Amino acid sequence: MRLGRRFGVFFAVIAVSAPWSEALGQLCQSPCVGPAHGAVLAAGGGDLGEEIYGRFVELAGGEDARIVIIPTAGAEEGSHDAWTAIEALKAVGVRRFEILHTRSRAVADLEAFAAPLRDATGVWISGGRQWRLIDVYLGTRTHDALTLLLRQGGVIGGNSAGASVLASFLIRGAVENNRTVVAPGREEGFGFLRGVAIDQHVLARGREGDLMEVLNSRPDLLGIGLNEGSAIVVTGDLAEVVGRSMVAVYDVTDPLHLIPLRWLRPGEVYDLGARRVHMDGGPGSRSPPGP
Repeated sequence: MRLGRRFGVFFAVIAVSAPWSEALGQLCQSPCVGPAHGAVLAAGGGDLGEEIYGRFVELAGGEDARIVIIPTAGAEEGSHDAWTAIEALKAVGVRRFEILHTRSRAVADLEAFAAPLRDATGVWISGGRQWRLIDVYLGTRTHDALTLLLRQGGVIGGNSAGASVLASFLIRGAVENNRTVVAPGREEGFGFLRGVAIDQHVLARGREGDLMEVLNSRPDLLGIGLNEGSAIVVTGDLAEVVGRSMVAVYDVTDPLHLIPLRWLRPGEVYDLGARRVHMDGGPGSRSPPGP
């Protein structure tokens, strides 16, 4: 019922909105949403399978991958999610790790602190609370180094809170709790996926309708809801679903669907720029997309 009530607000918006691909084509050049070089991997929390970590390592260079772990979202330096990621990445062949962590924005803005990112081929941002990452890194030299890593063809992966911060619009950025969906003044993410808001733990925590709260005021955004154990791998504007669960896409500009929610299964590929399923699966697809 909660989901239906929220969706009801958008019926008028859908009826009058221009097709997203037509409107967006006037504003940006391809890729519109994802990185022109490199890749972004956003995971939904919980138990991530070897297929997710394996894809991340493959994109980072396989056995030659040089990985930096950023555990800053956790309450402590030794956060459980960060250690889980390290062990999982070791299991799929990573040999070279470095931990990058500070609670000081001034330190994060030092070239010497960001230096390990210049040599990295992949960065993994583990889970916790979004605001800790934003308060420390947004707009600093560390943020600049992450952007450069993508431009040079590297991969940035994030899990749970580490996935939400990859988007341009940040949700659950409140310091007080992780239930507030939109926190005024804390709505800017790292922007590696543009025009997007990302939620995680969607089914496990009953968040199926929460992204609609964002789209109430920002119908231009594309909402991505990640279930636990699922991830999207984004290259250019193509997002492939990887893992054992589905991913939700919320698009209130779609005139063809009364309820602007589409579930994508593992192996399906979605064009984030055109806002439609990419039926042929794309050159990087590991399995054929569903109907």
